Amino acid sequence: MSVPEEYPADLRYTAEHEWFRPEDGRVGITAHAQHALGDVVYVELPAAGARLTAGKPFGSVESVKSVSDLYAPVDGVVLEVNPDLAGAPELVNHEPYGGGWMIRVQAEALPDGLLTAAEYRRLVEA
Repeated sequence: MSVPEEYPADLRYTAEHEWFRPEDGRVGITAHAQHALGDVVYVELPAAGARLTAGKPFGSVESVKSVSDLYAPVDGVVLEVNPDLAGAPELVNHEPYGGGWMIRVQAEALPDGLLTAAEYRRLVEA
């Protein structure tokens, strides 16, 4: 069974709808999450050097509908914040797995609870 493009196979996912790319440490929200939020108008993110704890909030995303917390997929340190989101938060809607990434993290390890693309798809379809 193939996984739709809205759930890229090279990513790992949280039940809270964040994704993590192990190869470069980037973090963002899923296509499912951005669709549920609606038009993103603001993203609040930690500064480089901030320490993250898996499962704990690290920022928030504000849309025309609501404000939602962002949850860290891994323990680690923020290496970089996407500078493009300050002036164009809508990138989260248009390119959730590309230009809409939020932070890049140096992860300490991959937690056991991260989901594969197929597992994440089953979660959102349930």
